[in-house]
Amino acid sequence: MSVYDKLQALNITLPPAATPAATYVPYVQSGNMLFLSGHIARKDGQVWAAQFGRNIGTEEGKLAARAVAIDLLGTLHAATGDLNKIARIVKVMSLVNSTADFTEQHLVTNGCSELLGEVFGAKGVHARSAFGVAQVPLGACVEIELIAELA
Repeated sequence: MSVYDKLQALNITLPPAATPAATYVPYVQSGNMLFLSGHIARKDGQVWAAQFGRNIGTEEGKLAARAVAIDLLGTLHAATGDLNKIARIVKVMSLVNSTADFTEQHLVTNGCSELLGEVFGAKGVHARSAFGVAQVPLGACVEIELIAELA
């Protein structure tokens, strides 16, 4: 089953590549590696602003991280023209906007990791880091960047 068949089965429509909010590009290719800039969580077309431990919980956060994963897939598609060219998702790094006592950043980030696994199967299994940070640009609850290997 192609990546696009899996997306259709999951009822996911890929968005266009995100427009950078500052001075950077959405992705850079070096050899067969593709580095995607951080993408922030959005809900209903707006920044999903919140802070874990204050006004958003882990389960809702997983949905935010899943939404980021969908945006990352849109950028991957824009970069490659065909998601079936992805040999492997290599690494995901997640920045979780959280209070000092919130400790479930890894569980929030599962929302992204689980979707990548659903879409790419074994090629979606990746190394990962999840950090709690005092703030993310525009007050977003989650920012995630991704590294992929091209076939």
